Amino acid sequence: MLQMRPSCEHCDKPLPPNSREAMVCSYECTFCADCVEHVLGQVCPNCGGNFVPRPIRPSQEWRPGVSLRHQPAREDKVFKPVDEQAQKEFAARVRKTAPEAR
Repeated sequence: MLQMRPSCEHCDKPLPPNSREAMVCSYECTFCADCVEHVLGQVCPNCGGNFVPRPIRPSQEWRPGVSLRHQPAREDKVFKPVDEQAQKEFAARVRKTAPEAR
């Protein structure tokens, strides 16, 4: 189950469970769309993978026992801003390889 991290790991922007700006890699590294585009170059600084929009966990209980009330979002933050110059160089190398081939 997705952890639903509460903020961008780089800029610490709040990313509540209903945020349409939250982006994740396959390891659930979580960044805001702005950082993914303008700082990270669409490459995860932690694993080198790509990003996809994080799904929104329903706040309403459409099915019994399945909602934010029953599976709340994570509250503790992962805040580790990236070295932007190092990320620029890393992303330039990694982007040459399609996500499915990384």
